[in-house]
Amino acid sequence: MDYKVVDLDDVPITDLSEIDGIPPTLDIKPIGDQLGLTQMRATVWYFQPGEEIQYHAHREQEELYFVMEGEFSLKLGKSGEEEYVDAGPGTFWVAEPKIGHGHRYVGDDEGVVLSIGAPPVEDPGLDPHSLDE
Repeated sequence: MDYKVVDLDDVPITDLSEIDGIPPTLDIKPIGDQLGLTQMRATVWYFQPGEEIQYHAHREQEELYFVMEGEFSLKLGKSGEEEYVDAGPGTFWVAEPKIGHGHRYVGDDEGVVLSIGAPPVEDPGLDPHSLDE
């Protein structure tokens, strides 16, 4: 594949609450799957008020986030050094491997975040308080 173009409106929504063992129970659009990505993951996440991705880390994966819509409260940093940061539309943030990160939607309507992670390995969320440096 040299290139591929996909309109976000054409990507079907996946309801994570219907998949056993995969928290959180949010709606996503797996745009990376639609584009056939092999070197990274790309997902659009949809949040209702109060929904969150809990504070976690990955052993190998680096993640980049972009707020498309809504207001979020971010929890970022190594265990014991976490900081809280407000993030609105147009905000980017990144979490390197072994760095804790999580975000909670604090807006009133729907919140939308694009996440891009690489490498695209199965790298489940880990408790940042238990990672060895």
